[in-house]
Amino acid sequence: MPETIQAPEKTLREAYQEFQAENPRTRIRDAAKQLGVSEAELLATGIGTDTVRLEGPWDELLKAFKGLGHVMSLTRNEACVLEHKGTFEKVGVFGSGNHSMATVIGPIESRVFFKNWAFAFANTMDKGDKVMHSIQAFDKAGEAITKIYLQTDGDLEAYNKLVEKFKAVDQSTELNVTPIDPVPYADDIDQDAFLADWAALEDTHDFFPMLRKHKAQREHALELAEGKFSRKVSNTAVNTILEQASESQLPIMIFAGNHGNLQIHQDVVKRIVPLDRGEQQWINVMDPNFNLHLRTDLIANSWVVEKPTKDGTVTSVELFDANKDMIAQFFGLRKPGQSELTEWKELVSKLTR
Repeated sequence: MPETIQAPEKTLREAYQEFQAENPRTRIRDAAKQLGVSEAELLATGIGTDTVRLEGPWDELLKAFKGLGHVMSLTRNEACVLEHKGTFEKVGVFGSGNHSMATVIGPIESRVFFKNWAFAFANTMDKGDKVMHSIQAFDKAGEAITKIYLQTDGDLEAYNKLVEKFKAVDQSTELNVTPIDPVPYADDIDQDAFLADWAALEDTHDFFPMLRKHKAQREHALELAEGKFSRKVSNTAVNTILEQASESQLPIMIFAGNHGNLQIHQDVVKRIVPLDRGEQQWINVMDPNFNLHLRTDLIANSWVVEKPTKDGTVTSVELFDANKDMIAQFFGLRKPGQSELTEWKELVSKLTR
């Protein structure tokens, strides 16, 4: 009887190449889901060809982005993507260890939480008649934190020097990805004490420390404050905000991201484009230096939230998904020491359930 020869299992790289051949327009994030792996694992299959594994210190890597010149910064979660074209102008790093974070201020603005950075790569990708160079950071589960794409007028020499400087010793294609540990929240919160602390807020930046003090999950906090500092509104609120802000050229702030990077938009929005893709419903901002892509079908709840400050009440609209994770926050544009824009207050006051 002839000996049976077993065909070797496909490597992940081979499986991905086959998938790409059959689905050339599918993005790597969606390809990873369909192949049952993380995006970082899929990207790492290109190490040695089009991808280089990088290593920290992550704060030094972030500071090096300043030298790249004109880039596009992309940050996302499952339901919302923010894309800004510009430069990394001012990067300030604070704290150490698990409390290490950074503020990026300028044309590209973000708040960076390094404790959740685990992997980073430089990637070169042919796209039609051009080559795209990017730096991409991921958490320990292999989920994307942020991606920085060099623009045609960016500094390619600085990019190549950055890649050489932060190139990891380990250039293996296999990644040890691990699940994200769930954050422990309290089930039983003293509502009176919690609302008293809320009423005593003097700055919007004190809100997160207050949540941490009470071990309160963010949307649960809004539920506890409903009728006093928060109210639910229709999940079409985001469409209303963007369309009316565009029409009146009201400057707004948009915060969206994930546990490793929160990207911020601070300006007017102009071209608003709703998009119906069957099961997927999108609202988009398609401006020259700023794009937002938000899946409105993934919004489970929308809240109007009021926070007392020394400068008066600050009002936001906050969107959450079915897992109670935040999708995005919207504010009227304001700076510390300034009161909220009257036009923003009026817009939000008209939002209904």
